[in-house]
Amino acid sequence: MDSGESRTQGKYERLIAAAKQVPSAVTLVVHPCDESSLKGVCEAASAGIIKPVLVGPAGKIKTAAAQSNLDISRFEIVDAPHSEAAAAKAVELIHEAKGELLMKGSLHTDELMRSVTAKTGLRTDRRISHVFAIDVPNYAQTLWITDAAINIFPDLDTKRDIVQNAIDLYAGIGLGEPRVGILSAVETVTAKIPSTIEAAALCKMADRGQITGAVLDGPLAFDNAVDPEAARIKGIKSPVAGQAQILLVPDLEAGNMLAKNLTFMAKADSAGIVLGARVPIILTSRADSLRARLASCAISVLYADSRRRKATVAAA
Repeated sequence: MDSGESRTQGKYERLIAAAKQVPSAVTLVVHPCDESSLKGVCEAASAGIIKPVLVGPAGKIKTAAAQSNLDISRFEIVDAPHSEAAAAKAVELIHEAKGELLMKGSLHTDELMRSVTAKTGLRTDRRISHVFAIDVPNYAQTLWITDAAINIFPDLDTKRDIVQNAIDLYAGIGLGEPRVGILSAVETVTAKIPSTIEAAALCKMADRGQITGAVLDGPLAFDNAVDPEAARIKGIKSPVAGQAQILLVPDLEAGNMLAKNLTFMAKADSAGIVLGARVPIILTSRADSLRARLASCAISVLYADSRRRKATVAAA
């Protein structure tokens, strides 16, 4: 996305428009038993972004749709008695190649992720992590923040996977090579703040090819990661400082507070996706706007299409 984009120009709308240009993805929606989850599914399906398969208690799903005046008659429903069973069934369907995406419905995130991370779940060699794509009003670019939802206190190796997941997503949906700012409280390396040491190590890992596909810099404080003037005042000269696109946070607590601060104080929208599993997982919150839900679907479908095309090339 170019540096001149704004909310009025439609950061999310560009992603949604791009997703309409690629084949829709069969999406297993786990336990969609309330209005907010079903409405997002219906809107994304009507836009041609996803082909939903609803997995959960059929009677409860139909009742919720009827009470919300939503037409789900065109969607396949796979009956499962409760949320835990729905999550397990959805994972089973992924193993049977009957879906390209998972989408969280009205169950708790930990219920879904227990099935995903089980021995018979959807783990890969890469650590599972979450990325927020946040549209902040009056800020030029979408901010991609990771990980603010899955890994609580990640160690260095886990952070390597977290940042590589985000880089692969960013490039995979067609945005090019990202600038990654590795956040801490300060921009200098000090033994008193371990996250600054890990930030420096991650940058060296990128120099050695252990992290690929992006330009990294850190440690950076939040202000000099996103504001060119703050970076100039601090005398930080790098391709990333002041214009980071992906922000790697020190831990879940810091990331969660940053994302929610932007959402509730700066009135930002936040779309979300879980990476590192066998398929991308659309992870939405009941507090998400319909626009953010559509953006989450769009990002996931674009990434699924990229993975599909790579698999075709590899098979050839």
